[in-house]
Amino acid sequence: MKRALTTFKSKETAKPRWFLIDAEGRSLGRVAVAIANIVRGKNTPAFTPHADAGDFVVVINAAKVRLTGKKEVQKTYMTFSRFVGGHKSWTAKEMRERHPELLIERAVKGMVPHTRLGRVQLRKVKVYPGAEHPHAAQNLEPLKIAA
Repeated sequence: MKRALTTFKSKETAKPRWFLIDAEGRSLGRVAVAIANIVRGKNTPAFTPHADAGDFVVVINAAKVRLTGKKEVQKTYMTFSRFVGGHKSWTAKEMRERHPELLIERAVKGMVPHTRLGRVQLRKVKVYPGAEHPHAAQNLEPLKIAA
């Protein structure tokens, strides 16, 4: 009986592609799930969980991403500097006004592995608040996400 050999993707054998996602009018969670799956490589038939074989994602119009329900005023983002009085928190509305790209970046950060591999995968996500981006030379493939 002959056994089939399992092939694993590695950084050397993977040819990363570049995807473009327009977040305007899309739900934050659905956009983040799609980005996390592409960055991890789960959209490919040869998904390898222990290797960085994912693709790059460019997200435009991050300031126009949709939050459902009362999340705009009830959802909070927090930081702590480990010093006395170093706790800061913002609502999603304040975060959208200051740094709208952080809404998507933080959502994706929670969906990738919390390891060295996850930190490498997060570098493949490029988020821009408006429609302009400097990645025209990468021949981006547009990707549709369900509303």
